[in-house]
Amino acid sequence: MSRGTAHGASGSILKQPKAVWAVAFASVISFMGIGLVDPILPAIAESLEATPTEAEMLFTAYLAVTGLAMFVTSFVSSRIGPKKTLLIGLALIIVFAAAAGLSNDVEAIIGFRAGWGLGNAFFISTALATIVGAASGGTGAAIVLYEAALGLGIAIGPLVGAALGDVSWRGPFFGTAALMAFAFIAITVLLRKDDPAEFRPTKLSASVRALGNPTLLALALAALFYNIGFFVMLAYSPFVLMFDVWGLGLTFFGWGVGLAITSVFVAPWLTARVRRSRVLWVALPLLALDLAACALFIDDVAVLVGLIIAGGLVLGVLNTVLTECVMGATELPRVVASGAYSGVRFLGGAIAPPAATELAKLLSPAAPYWAGAASVLVAAVIVVCSAKALARADADETETDAPAEAEAILIGDAA
Repeated sequence: MSRGTAHGASGSILKQPKAVWAVAFASVISFMGIGLVDPILPAIAESLEATPTEAEMLFTAYLAVTGLAMFVTSFVSSRIGPKKTLLIGLALIIVFAAAAGLSNDVEAIIGFRAGWGLGNAFFISTALATIVGAASGGTGAAIVLYEAALGLGIAIGPLVGAALGDVSWRGPFFGTAALMAFAFIAITVLLRKDDPAEFRPTKLSASVRALGNPTLLALALAALFYNIGFFVMLAYSPFVLMFDVWGLGLTFFGWGVGLAITSVFVAPWLTARVRRSRVLWVALPLLALDLAACALFIDDVAVLVGLIIAGGLVLGVLNTVLTECVMGATELPRVVASGAYSGVRFLGGAIAPPAATELAKLLSPAAPYWAGAASVLVAAVIVVCSAKALARADADETETDAPAEAEAILIGDAA
């Protein structure tokens, strides 16, 4: 398969079995969870008399648990099967999202968001493999469908959060629980039972041991520092803008649309023409410049909104290209490599939100953006210094395991 094949459909994306649509719908809702909380962060802080740092822990708990769980989800799913793993993930999200909506203090919501993150790890680590296995029209069509679900979820999450948050800050939590309950029923009814004969058990330590590979470790560390910049922009900006829920929802809807478009369309177009490492050499400094501009224009709300949306365009390219590098740069099984990479990367996202608010309190409101820019530059340095190791990722591969390659790409995209 060539470098761009994973992104091209060999069949119609729309002519799919009902089971595929059920998993795709659940995927949209799962990815909505990334930006769903954004518009209600200030409202939660005000209603529950929480500090900005405590509100940011809603991101940290979710991302930290998701990241750690990514190291073990392949071990679990390879033994109980994809359908049961999907349903466990959905059930956990339903329970913990509803519990968060019923909570009356921020500490409890933080704990329930952690449980939500566990469910999300089980779900997103399995959904793509399930779609690839059940889709018609070939692997390419399945991948495009999943990328579309990912992009749609990230884009509309802030809008749904705004619409439900306009009623109450509890609304997004209850809305997620209700939608996931519908997805749970759909998958239960429409997805075929797991066949134990198809199980291929992996070792519990596989993903952790994978980080012993120097190339994978370098890319995982680059992703960690890059993700710090990502979540400074996503999680800290609501406290700078101080819009109402609709203002925040529309701002991050624009951010999400930009991310979705470049992830699905622009990144594959670029990597079909330019070496992946060269794309990273340009895109990472561009993101750092965007974050630095956010720091410089922090008092100009209109410019700041534009910079956030522009940042989404760059982030979409980086999400896809970084993960494709992980996929092609080592001899490790792609699902194992992706689990290790994604786990480290999520931890970067977990660090950023509370660190940003503490920096703002200790130094200045612009300090988190400067720190995010510096962190992304560290990621760029790591990528440049790993140029020799990335040579294999720059080369087209003629023979790959298509479902495993697809899963690796899209788990990383979702991280």
